[in-house]
Amino acid sequence: MKFRPVLFVILLLAAFYYATTHFGPAGTLVPWVAALREPVAPATTIEAVHGPAGAFDLTEAAAAPAFDTEEQQNIAVYKKALPSVVNITSTAVQFDFFYGPVPVPGQGSGFILNKEGLILTNNHVIENAQRIEVTLADKYKYKAQLVTADKGHDLALLKINAPNLVPATLAEAGNTPVVGQLVYAIGNPFGLSGTMTRGIISAIRSIRGSQNNLIEDAIQTDASVNPGNSGGPLLNSHGEVIGITTMIASNGADQSSGIGFAIPISTAKAVLEDFAKYGRVRRPTLDIVTLPIGPDIAEQIGLPADYGVLIERVIPGGAAERAGLHGGTERAYMGNTPLMLGGDLIVKFDGQDITNAQDLAAAMNARRAGDTVTIQVFRGRKSMEFKVVLGDAKEQS
Repeated sequence: MKFRPVLFVILLLAAFYYATTHFGPAGTLVPWVAALREPVAPATTIEAVHGPAGAFDLTEAAAAPAFDTEEQQNIAVYKKALPSVVNITSTAVQFDFFYGPVPVPGQGSGFILNKEGLILTNNHVIENAQRIEVTLADKYKYKAQLVTADKGHDLALLKINAPNLVPATLAEAGNTPVVGQLVYAIGNPFGLSGTMTRGIISAIRSIRGSQNNLIEDAIQTDASVNPGNSGGPLLNSHGEVIGITTMIASNGADQSSGIGFAIPISTAKAVLEDFAKYGRVRRPTLDIVTLPIGPDIAEQIGLPADYGVLIERVIPGGAAERAGLHGGTERAYMGNTPLMLGGDLIVKFDGQDITNAQDLAAAMNARRAGDTVTIQVFRGRKSMEFKVVLGDAKEQS
């Protein structure tokens, strides 16, 4: 009995051998087997080419292949965003060794905000420029006027008079960038207009910009960014602007290293709101001169905490003085640097720990002039809290 399965298999193999050797080649009787084994090749045509060198055949695709889903998304983002992206060229004037004026060209990118011709870019793209020119996606060029600029956020607002402008779509306020999210950068790297690159959001971090300005919650991306991309849009997969490309981590090489940064669009919106209301950015200030504190300094001068920001001086009539905060009263030296000791030591800002000057700057950057905040300090060894109405730095660009 146990030999029956073996005998059955032998009979099947014999039948298969007889059929394939007497009725045609393999694939004739069972073409679907061959079809499963052979990949489907795209349809092609043979085109004969004749010339002085002779004749030869070229194999060409019979029809253009359909784009896959990923390619369709890339194309859709590019088509939506490109009409809003502009190329910005500027000319500044410097003086040579003999005090002769020398024109210095610059270039960057930007994007259209509205049909009235307002364009957003980086301040460093147009800083000190005597002439600014904007080239649209349709290659038409227009002279641009500087409306206002904010060095602190490295943003500038330009205006052109041009018809049929296509404004960019800005991501809505609740659309917070997320690490791993797909992003696109469109701009004019090395003057190559309309260039798009793709990557992901690699991190969200606070950094110092090209002008040593603090960029809070900067968007770090591995999308290729090069000189000329500055001021251009960083887009999400819907073609909405989520950031303004501003700088690269180059380590001395003036080209992409796979680490680029963008100012979040939420920051730009806040700046634009101030531009619209006041014609400038109302930067909040405590009106104080400070000294960052670490463990070594704290031990040397006998402070009750080994972190925080020490108030050396309060500006007369400023926000800190009005709230009752104190500056230093004792002159001392750190090396050759004069210091004023004995002032209040700031350790908290609206409940947030302040360990250094960067923490204080970040906390201030999230507030507006006129906001009321709670400052916790050590005065001597006594912990105290003060309500402070933030002043207006009146920083004219």
